[in-house]
Amino acid sequence: MRLNLVNMKVFKFGGASVKDADGIKNVVRILEQYADEHTVVVISAMGKTTNALEQVVDAYFDPKKNAQEPLTAIRNQHFELLKQLFDPSDEVFASINDSFVEIDWILEDEPQEQYDYIYDQIVSIGEMVSTKIVAAFLNKSGIPAQWLDARDVIHTNNTHREAKVDWYTTEKTMNEIVPDQAKKGLVITQGFIGSTSENFTTTLGREGSDYSAAIFAYCLNAKSMSIWKDVPGVLTADPRLFKHVTKIDRLSYREAIEMTYYGAKVIHPKTIKPLQNKNITLYVKSFIEPEGSGTIISANLESQYPPVIVVEKNQVLLHISTRNFSFVAEDNLSAIFLAFAKHRIKVNMMQNSAISFSVCVDNKIRRIKGLLEDLTKDFKVLKDENLELITIRHYKHEVIERLKKGKMVILEERIRNNAQMVVKDIPVIERI
Repeated sequence: MRLNLVNMKVFKFGGASVKDADGIKNVVRILEQYADEHTVVVISAMGKTTNALEQVVDAYFDPKKNAQEPLTAIRNQHFELLKQLFDPSDEVFASINDSFVEIDWILEDEPQEQYDYIYDQIVSIGEMVSTKIVAAFLNKSGIPAQWLDARDVIHTNNTHREAKVDWYTTEKTMNEIVPDQAKKGLVITQGFIGSTSENFTTTLGREGSDYSAAIFAYCLNAKSMSIWKDVPGVLTADPRLFKHVTKIDRLSYREAIEMTYYGAKVIHPKTIKPLQNKNITLYVKSFIEPEGSGTIISANLESQYPPVIVVEKNQVLLHISTRNFSFVAEDNLSAIFLAFAKHRIKVNMMQNSAISFSVCVDNKIRRIKGLLEDLTKDFKVLKDENLELITIRHYKHEVIERLKKGKMVILEERIRNNAQMVVKDIPVIERI
């Protein structure tokens, strides 16, 4: 029996919003306004904790490194934060310690399992501790909050690091558990994680907390979902890379999907489709200025958009050709794409000619290594590294020309509303 509550909201706060004690206090001030509403709050790991835990995993698999060193630094950082928010006798200290002990148990033994499995078991602890801290501080502040383990309600397959959601089981379980909790206060839960039918932790892909929030919104038939960022909304470019960027007030689902697919970091690429399927409005708002209008993403908002620029750094360009001077035909392309699928490598841009096939991808070192081992059995492969992929949605000629300054264009393509360029910096030649 469905127990969905009317006007359910889903919020998502990223790591930047809870990176320190002041950030957590600010999030609590925002949530205080929604204490009497039925709201699920999805929270990421604090600050750069996910990156730090990835270093623990890498050290665990490297016999020359000591994984306890980076783990100790992470643990100490969290306990210093706890001291700023709670009395020393508060039970949250023991709860957080228990979470880190789960990593200690893994590190006690030599690596036996595959890297991706261990990654999920260790890196997921970042979300566990951040949500326990926020939930405890909400309750200490007099705001009723229920802590929910997302692994109890988000069910996935066994593909670690990029798990696929079992939507039927997830929706059924979520409606059995979450509405009752929401009646008692804010529901605080984790982004990024789920679990298999054997109760092993999985993760949904890097930066997957937005997607987690969309899963909750879809399954609970939420009225709206809000992503709280350190920017005022969806911008025309990354303000850390470009001047004179502007906020886009309204976006259609379609345009948001296109922007995120090409790498816009403000929203995770998988987020929009579940919301579109149930016509759930998405708000992108600022936790720094919560009263701001933000960006609204919903149906039927197709209109004219300004040029939107997305820069993907740390790219690799692979030039693939046959060994026997034959054309790169359909059978070759089939083998190539099967290899990409096997190693779970997303193609960011591709271009083919009669005798070669060029592909631009993120430089995920472990996966690229495995891909090249497979491809070089049948193909010649050249690799260019340290590249950028620039995508311009709704491009204009003058914008493209400005972006080419100081760059060597290695690959370029223009189709309909998109222009893409794989580029590298050109060293400035000076006379001696």
